[in-house]
Amino acid sequence: MATYRYTDPVLPKSATGRSAEAYAQMAADFGIAEPAPLVALTPAPELFTAAWALLRESLLAGGDDAFGSGGTTRTERELVALGVSLANRCPFCVTAHTMMLHATGDHRVAERVLRGEQPEDPDQARLLAWARATRTLRAAEPAMPPFPRAHAPAHIGTALSFHFINRVASSLITEDMLPCNAQRFRAVRSLGGRSLQKSVRRSCAPGASLSLIDDPQPGPSWAAGTPVGSAYAALRSAATAGASLLDEDDRALVEGTVAAWDGEHPPLTWDALPDRASRPGARLALLAALAPYRITDEDVAAWKKPPFSDHCLVHLIAFGAFTAVDRIESTLAEQHQSQHQHQSQHQSQHQHHARSPQPAEEAS
Repeated sequence: MATYRYTDPVLPKSATGRSAEAYAQMAADFGIAEPAPLVALTPAPELFTAAWALLRESLLAGGDDAFGSGGTTRTERELVALGVSLANRCPFCVTAHTMMLHATGDHRVAERVLRGEQPEDPDQARLLAWARATRTLRAAEPAMPPFPRAHAPAHIGTALSFHFINRVASSLITEDMLPCNAQRFRAVRSLGGRSLQKSVRRSCAPGASLSLIDDPQPGPSWAAGTPVGSAYAALRSAATAGASLLDEDDRALVEGTVAAWDGEHPPLTWDALPDRASRPGARLALLAALAPYRITDEDVAAWKKPPFSDHCLVHLIAFGAFTAVDRIESTLAEQHQSQHQHQSQHQSQHQHHARSPQPAEEAS
């Protein structure tokens, strides 16, 4: 089982209020009573419940045909989660969503992707490639997403959910999902997936997690008015509150560095990384944003001193993580808007041709 590295999480038996309600939803809807990356957030209940809401409404409830164009499949959404996790080098989440693909019954797809191969289905291959590219999209012009606009809340929401969750997992829990690294065996991955088949196949009604959110907001344009949009807005609000743990100069350093980031993994010799002794908070936040797998015991110990608590540490990690998520979201929003404009122009041209008078037949 995963080990929590720097905090003492609030487990289900001790949870109260909305945290207890979120745990109950996880057990019923996700089939996993204590998903470790989310449990790591429990010292800050507002982060725990908002992160669960975004995961639930995008990954689990995203198959609902709310837009009348056919819902997405769980396999498609798991491919997005897996593609993002591969791009972010998060071994825990890669294993988890390989197992989830096994749970959908797509065993061959799960193992092909884990080996570094492409799904045989070209639509699945395009979706996986898009998910992996979301980390570095700013390096190129926004491309057309490989799915209809109606599927944007599910697919973009899932991608952004895992850009956040990957960073939390790499920062606050160990890499191994199972004891003795047992997940390295295909039979174990397959068996783990089979144990979750009933949960994966269960219909998940959209919006149930919004009871965990104060004053739900409509959210960004790609999901405005949907439960995904409200969940994203709630997580953004909770995560960015961690900025208050840094002084103005440190906040500017973190935000400026991430704004200039090209999406690549930083080199081992990273001159922009603040010094641990003089700017430990900025260092932790920036690592959480761009290379959370490099956070060390020494990095945490340098900053986590009284009056800082587990609640503070979780909020600082969340602030750094969401600074990167916000950078990625801005590019995905541009991509979504470009798709909207392209489709509007195509529809306008089609309507124009339909209204144009046909040339009269020449007299014989």
